[in-house]
Amino acid sequence: MTPFEQKIQSHRLVPVVSLPDVNSGLKLAEILVNCKMQVAEITFRTAHAAKGIAEMKNHFPQLLLIAGTVLTPDQVDSAVDAGAEAIVSPGTDCSIISHCQSLNIPVIPGICTPSEVQLALSMGVTRLKFFPAELCGGIKMIKTLVSVYQNISLMPTGGIRFDNMKAYLSIDRVFCCGGTWLAPESMMAAGDWQGIEKRIKAAVTALQTE
Repeated sequence: MTPFEQKIQSHRLVPVVSLPDVNSGLKLAEILVNCKMQVAEITFRTAHAAKGIAEMKNHFPQLLLIAGTVLTPDQVDSAVDAGAEAIVSPGTDCSIISHCQSLNIPVIPGICTPSEVQLALSMGVTRLKFFPAELCGGIKMIKTLVSVYQNISLMPTGGIRFDNMKAYLSIDRVFCCGGTWLAPESMMAAGDWQGIEKRIKAAVTALQTE
């Protein structure tokens, strides 16, 4: 297991975040560090992703920052230059996987079908994002996939919530879950940091009391 794999597996729950602005990233980073959830996937769904990653990493170097919703090799370059430690894409794109491999940056491509799993495996990738998890069969589908493909491990994202995260995390070879409910873009834009902190603290406490 690589150092990155050890780190992300130790966190178990990864906030998946679309930043409405760079300052929101800094405020969120402070909350994550204080709540001892020192990881985030910053998605390229907004124009603030690369700058947000760079500023968050500069002010809070202890954070494990991942770039998500990466759709092109150019976005891979932007994310890596900003300080992202890994790349997550919503689908399995061979050009993205190859580019990440050439840069020696971990990549977690998205899958939801056996064909996509096999495509990722053909590229030598075994850690995969199962997305969108709930819409693609949820826990039943994950159990089917891991029973067929003995060397994969999955990061379910999409529909993961406080009330079902433990069920997902209890599955063998689910190495972590991605959660968009922890810090939604709408709550950050509205400045509801107290609400976001409450959600993050509740998740941390729940994971500690398993």
